[in-house]
Amino acid sequence: MERNAVGWFEIYVQDMARAKAFYEAVFGTKLERLESPGIEMWAFPMKPDGGGAAGSLVKYEGYPSGGNSTLVYFSCADCANEARRAADSGGKVFKEKFSIGPYGFIALVTDTEGNMIGLHSMQ
Repeated sequence: MERNAVGWFEIYVQDMARAKAFYEAVFGTKLERLESPGIEMWAFPMKPDGGGAAGSLVKYEGYPSGGNSTLVYFSCADCANEARRAADSGGKVFKEKFSIGPYGFIALVTDTEGNMIGLHSMQ
């Protein structure tokens, strides 16, 4: 395999305005509307030649948020900062920043829609 295993991710939400505000606040970025018939999608900034996977928030009738078994990890400079911003933006910190040995640090937070996401940093 020549690429990273993950090529795209979707985080399903019930209240797009609330979820969009949460992710924009936590990561200090603006999401961009993707045109897709029957599905509301807002994408995280994409860098076609950059590393990692691109993805979006998705509101799709009949597909609930939260309670799924998929965990997306976002790369951060210091995951403690994003965890703090998650709590300040209506989410909850499930597990504060902790060491995973030579692989850096992670924190786990729950967004405003009930989805757990991971935050990863090397410091």
